[in-house]
Amino acid sequence: MITLIDDALLNEVCAEAQASPRRRKNRNFHPRDDHPGHRLLNAMQPDSYIPPHRHLDPNKDETFVILRGLLGLLVFDDAGNVVRTAKVGAGGTAMGVDIAYGTWHTAVALEPDTVFLEAKAGPYLPFTDAERAPWAPAENSPEVLPYLATLKARVLG
Repeated sequence: MITLIDDALLNEVCAEAQASPRRRKNRNFHPRDDHPGHRLLNAMQPDSYIPPHRHLDPNKDETFVILRGLLGLLVFDDAGNVVRTAKVGAGGTAMGVDIAYGTWHTAVALEPDTVFLEAKAGPYLPFTDAERAPWAPAENSPEVLPYLATLKARVLG
C-alpha cells in the first residue's frame, strides 16, 4: 500500500487543523504509537502553540521538512533564552531542519495551513517533566497568546 502526499491530503489535514481546538493536526503514516519509526504530517495554524520542549532519549532526533507554508523554529538555552531562530519553508532560510536530541525547541506557524513532514524514532511517549520547559507557559494557560506573539516576533525579527 502507498499513501500519496498530494494537495488533496494536505488540504484534508489542514482542514482538520482548522477545526481542531489545538489548531494543529497530525496524520500518522506509522501504524501504531509503539512503532520504531514515526513518520507523520503535522498541519498547523498560526494560533497553534507547541510548548518548548526537548527529547532526552538519544534516539529521538527529529527532522522536519516543510511541504506548505512557513514555519518559525526557535532554539533555547537551559534558561529559556532564544539562541537561534530560523524561517523554514518556501521563502525561508531552509526547507527543513534536523534537531538533535536534548535541544530545547519549538515551532510556530507563520502562515495559515503550514504543513511539515516529521520523522523521528518511536515509540511515542508523553513528555517527562525534564523534557518540558519550566520557563514556558503550559498549553491552554492565559500566558500562551502573549508568549506566542513574542516567539513569532523573535523569528520575524
